[in-house]
Amino acid sequence: MTPSSLTPGLELRGVVKRFGDVTVVTQLDLQVAEGEFVVLLGESGCGKSTTLRMIAGLEEVTEGRILIGGRDVTDAAPMARDIAMVFQSYALYPHMNVAQNMSFALELARRPDSEIRAKVARAAQVLNIEHLLERKPKELSGGQRQRVAIGRAIVREPRVFLFDEPLSNLDAKLRGHMRAELALLHERLGKTTVYVTHDQIEAMTLADRIVIFDKGRIQQVGTPSEVFNQPATLFVAAFIGTPTMNLLDARFDAGSGHGHLRGEGFELPAPHWLRGRLQALDQKLTVGVRPQALRVVADGAALTLRADVVEYLGTESQVVGHLDTPGGQRITATLPGDAHALLHQKLGLTVGTDDLHIFDNASGMALRP
Repeated sequence: MTPSSLTPGLELRGVVKRFGDVTVVTQLDLQVAEGEFVVLLGESGCGKSTTLRMIAGLEEVTEGRILIGGRDVTDAAPMARDIAMVFQSYALYPHMNVAQNMSFALELARRPDSEIRAKVARAAQVLNIEHLLERKPKELSGGQRQRVAIGRAIVREPRVFLFDEPLSNLDAKLRGHMRAELALLHERLGKTTVYVTHDQIEAMTLADRIVIFDKGRIQQVGTPSEVFNQPATLFVAAFIGTPTMNLLDARFDAGSGHGHLRGEGFELPAPHWLRGRLQALDQKLTVGVRPQALRVVADGAALTLRADVVEYLGTESQVVGHLDTPGGQRITATLPGDAHALLHQKLGLTVGTDDLHIFDNASGMALRP
């Protein structure tokens, strides 16, 4: 089923945010299904954190409405929205121990002591921090502090969890470990979750769906597979994927058969559907090719790469070079095994027609069958 056919956990309808004359979020429409894990992904300053803060009630909405569980919370106070937020900085009270930090919101709500103890114990067990309950934040590692911050959100049993770049302060190894823990936690709790990050690895590994932002606008909403394999715009194509997609200026040459895509230093067979999608035969195009889709061939090469750098990564190598033409464009190919022997060599490369991504230069939109 599509998210629109499921019970709505969260809805944003025509949401706009302005600071004075500056618009930072533009006409945002998004529906998150009950229990879905959605990641807001984009570069710094794209509007993703501002969107999260509007959902939380920490920023006012300039235009539009926000609904949680079908209830309009646009003008509701943060405490009245049935949400819990985990911040990048953890935001723990240094004078309180772990148990006190986790229980503070419940105490403010004047919940019974027995209920508070039970909820703190249950959250601590879920997060494997039962042995830390009497410690102060200064006695904890970064990963332990993050678990406490998540535990403080869990005990409130909110309808929606909000995460604002929660792993940014952790080292690379611990980030990988915490990603796995967050995935397991969501599977166990099944709560609607909105997670903000600039890290595409976090987005690809955690999300049911990814919402890609640029300059305050949604560029694409889709599963990790959809945004990687079917990027809707040039921005998404260049943003998603490591190494990034090769983007080549091209023109369509009708020629024979289905025609060809030609540019400086390359000639690729055109997909059979392309002619019917062109507004004009001289339409300016960009051809996208994932580095993983390029293959070395002895004959019939579509392009020739001169290898400038070889980065050996164990099971594969990233070969970075340029097309073998004067001022040739920089290209990256991901090749199996140790490709050091190819350094400074000319490599004939080919790519399958089905692996080509074609975009209209003027609009930046993908052309598809």
